[in-house]
Amino acid sequence: MAIGDSGRVVLEIDPAFKREFYGVLTREGLTLKDWFLMSAKEYLRDIEQPYLFENEPPKEEAANKEAAS
Repeated sequence: MAIGDSGRVVLEIDPAFKREFYGVLTREGLTLKDWFLMSAKEYLRDIEQPYLFENEPPKEEAANKEAAS
């Protein structure tokens, strides 16, 4: 697909998967836009600064999770 300048992201997925995915997002209180931006930012962060050990989150992320508990 072409990459335009509009700021929109368009993709085609299986309708059954779409229903299931939206259902989970709704239960989690997220919109697709919220989820996409959160996931994309995490992906970019991981690409720019990969973990030293696989499956090990950055120290600040681990500290934030502990503080939230």
